[in-house]
Amino acid sequence: MKRPAPILTEDNEGYWLAASERRLVIQRCTECGELHHPPRPMCPHCHSVDLGWHQVTGTGVIYSYALLHHPQHPAFSYPVPAVLVELDEGVRIVSNMVDVDPQDIHIGMEVEVAFEPTADDAVVPVFRPRTGRR
Repeated sequence: MKRPAPILTEDNEGYWLAASERRLVIQRCTECGELHHPPRPMCPHCHSVDLGWHQVTGTGVIYSYALLHHPQHPAFSYPVPAVLVELDEGVRIVSNMVDVDPQDIHIGMEVEVAFEPTADDAVVPVFRPRTGRR
């Protein structure tokens, strides 16, 4: 069983369409230039509604994490390593870790984006330990 597909909205559609192309994008205000995540209809910094998408490197460090045991869903292996990644661009994003033993995850771990398939042939950005050096 594959992980559930994301729910597309008017605000997040650009994020998920980029993910389907295996690109990680973050919303950027075209008025003040600030990046923010998750996607929303208005800039949280200057309140402009003039927003666009900015492709990011997909690299960063684990800012925080938790090993989730409940509620369980048959599409996931438990515990689910949920991470808050601080991207190199300064924005934080919540996701899952893959390709790592949950016991090896630690704050400050260097990570890079990867993409996992979902139901309905969509993909979601996840993170794995970084293989290259900064």
